[in-house]
Amino acid sequence: MNEDVLAVVEASAPRRWMGVIMLAVVSLMSFYVALLGGPELGWQVFLLVVGGTAMWLALKMWRATTERVELTETELRSTDGQVIARIEDIESLDRGVFAFKPSNGFLLRTSQPASGVWQPGLWWRMGRRIGIGGVTPGSQSKFMAEMISAMIAQRG
Repeated sequence: MNEDVLAVVEASAPRRWMGVIMLAVVSLMSFYVALLGGPELGWQVFLLVVGGTAMWLALKMWRATTERVELTETELRSTDGQVIARIEDIESLDRGVFAFKPSNGFLLRTSQPASGVWQPGLWWRMGRRIGIGGVTPGSQSKFMAEMISAMIAQRG
């Protein structure tokens, strides 16, 4: 079994920083408005929840984007050890403008459903759908998508 890495998708530093900073700003603004005491109690609670969620997302994105997605001849995997999808299970790939896909990325459909995973800014999986992309360069995602398309075409 050949485990050479054929393509890699990883977060670019400027996009990573911009995504995390934007989420942190939303969090801090929500906390500021909530603690300012202006809106009613219900709105204050709502703003505190939004602020906490945005900060949690910023931290999750920061951790998730330290990893990268690698394509080998047998699988699509994350460098943290998670197998995203086996190549033999991939049925289709969609890079279209109207596809429900991450920014600068692509959408895969597999034959076997898997558990839901979300790595903000890098990849996600819901059942049979997998989205690769986010705060990643479009050139890396495009190259990986073309490699997967060629593997699918070669298989059948």
